[in-house]
Amino acid sequence: MQSRLRALLFRVLPGVLLCFTTFTAQARVLRVEVLSRVQIAADSASSRPAYEKIKARVYFAVRPSDPHNSVIVDLDKAPRSAGHEVEFSVDLFLMRPVTKSNGALLLEIPNRGGMGLLSIADGGKADPADASDLGDSWLLRQGFTFASLGWQWDVAETPGSLRLYAPVAHEKDGTHITGLLRDDFTPIEPSSDLPLGHIMGARLGGTEYPVATPDDPRNTLTVRDSPRGPRQMIPRSQWSFAHTIDGELTPSNRFLHLDTGFEKGRIYELVYVVQDPMVAGLGFAAVRDFVAWLKHSPDAIAPVHVAYAAGISQCGRFLRDFLYQGFNADESDHMALDGILAHVGGAGRGSFNYRFAQPSRDAQPMSSIDWPTDIFPFTDLPETEPDNPSNSKAGLLDAAAAKHVLPRIFFSHTSYEYWGRAASLMHTTADGIADMPLSGNVRIYFYAGLQHFSVPFPPQKGTGDRDAQQLPSPLPIRWFWRAMIGNMDAWVQHNTEPPQSRYPHIADGTLVPLARVNFPKIPGLTLPATAAQGLDPDFGPNWRNGILSVQPPALTAIYPTLVPQVDADGNDMGGISLPEITAPLATYTGWNLRSAAIGAADQRTAFLGSFIPFHRTTTEAATAHDPRKAIEGRYSSYEVYRARFQKALDELVHARYLLAEDAPGLMERSKQEWDWITRYDWK
Repeated sequence: MQSRLRALLFRVLPGVLLCFTTFTAQARVLRVEVLSRVQIAADSASSRPAYEKIKARVYFAVRPSDPHNSVIVDLDKAPRSAGHEVEFSVDLFLMRPVTKSNGALLLEIPNRGGMGLLSIADGGKADPADASDLGDSWLLRQGFTFASLGWQWDVAETPGSLRLYAPVAHEKDGTHITGLLRDDFTPIEPSSDLPLGHIMGARLGGTEYPVATPDDPRNTLTVRDSPRGPRQMIPRSQWSFAHTIDGELTPSNRFLHLDTGFEKGRIYELVYVVQDPMVAGLGFAAVRDFVAWLKHSPDAIAPVHVAYAAGISQCGRFLRDFLYQGFNADESDHMALDGILAHVGGAGRGSFNYRFAQPSRDAQPMSSIDWPTDIFPFTDLPETEPDNPSNSKAGLLDAAAAKHVLPRIFFSHTSYEYWGRAASLMHTTADGIADMPLSGNVRIYFYAGLQHFSVPFPPQKGTGDRDAQQLPSPLPIRWFWRAMIGNMDAWVQHNTEPPQSRYPHIADGTLVPLARVNFPKIPGLTLPATAAQGLDPDFGPNWRNGILSVQPPALTAIYPTLVPQVDADGNDMGGISLPEITAPLATYTGWNLRSAAIGAADQRTAFLGSFIPFHRTTTEAATAHDPRKAIEGRYSSYEVYRARFQKALDELVHARYLLAEDAPGLMERSKQEWDWITRYDWK
């Protein structure tokens, strides 16, 4: 392989600086087009070094003949360059230290094109315009190079979104590739028209594909009342691919119209014919090759020695799939990512590297049902697949282990993921009978009482698709993130062992079937009837190779999941507990049922937990028939409560689940919570 090392070339266009670079072929980055640069001066008071913020577009090339790329679905059907390579590009956001770099890259995998980790960790803005937007600069004070790289091809067109610009695959003779795609949605209010794509509240998580042949007889629409309820076929004469514009029904390849109207709280499922699949799996190659470039190329835009990737929710699943599909070995068989922080991804992977991939799809209680998300294998170490016991054992890290590129890994999750993301399968056998051991390079951290994403305190009732029966859980994730990032860096760069895993176990009774949860009988609060399960779907004879030809899939097996047992207050056991759980003023759950106002009130709300304050006095609790001990029976004053809160906080700092410098901020929150909860109006 010939070296293509050349000098950086710069040229200035009106308002835009373009930077092109080529370098050793192994890294596969062709050039970087720099769109903007912002200088952020150093701050001596906080010891934050100077940073440069760069927005750019990165251009790549991969060889379909390279075995490292053979797993990318339809790569062999993508157009080739003169050099017989497939070219593509992605958006890049970069914060690079001008001085005092710690040599480490923290790469955020953007969620549906959006960044959030810089804001979560530092309390500022995800895309800071200047120093005033940096919050307390904790992450930047450590000297990290921070980046976020587009990987999803169908990100909605919103300002600042990061995306993958992928090529379209065609048959060898240039003809269109066609197939079946599935869409589902549960309206929260009556409507006649709905957009095609992954609807997430008031936005599209992914635009997905337009219909290719509206009159094809394979296009079908069904409706049902629950995820496992019977489907009812809606006659073809009652619906069309159309959109009402100015009172006129107009044909549209991106909208669905139902003459009788869509009803709230019911699950509608559309199967339809599409064409021209994007080579979506190149998103994995982009992450692999960008990291390899920064670590090994002398021309890299921000050279680093080690690299960590952090992903939240969809992106935590992306990182699990990245590992499973073998992308942590770059084209020279070097380790790409030295550390991975996969948060709230549960036991899932995703629709990231399939023909007609739908990367935004996630498996919510009432939408994205039966996508290839929570599928075997679930655990890091190899285990037997109960539905196919004759098959070889399989684990999430098999490919990385075979190539000797195992990174250090934090799998972290909240209470919600046990109910909504099949999290127990990460650390039990697939039949749910026994606990599974963990690899020495893996930690699992369960943050008890938190929900999928944090909301401010005091919490407010949700609206739209988050209109739920209870207030959402307001416990914060920020402080845990800072400790995880610091612990990962110490583990990789200094070989300092991180805190031990903490999560519920079958063996000690802290992880149980839903039917055995001893939840207190709080009036007005109903335990969900179901939790998310693992699946063994059948999308057709070639689906394991990325071609899904049967929609919807047949389910050949369902893998049982377990949930945390609770204490007398209804708070989860077996996890890492904030002082709000150890010295409680409320019950915090990982589930919340939908409001009757949006329909399906017996089903769980996606992503939300519940927050149910204790009553102030014993008399009030008795009048409400609430079995939980009242606040006055626990703490005679705020000072008594504060002392218990402080003790719990000190234990978390000592165990290194929290940073010592963050303890004062949590203590301030204790007063805010005490004042608000002791004045809470139950009416």
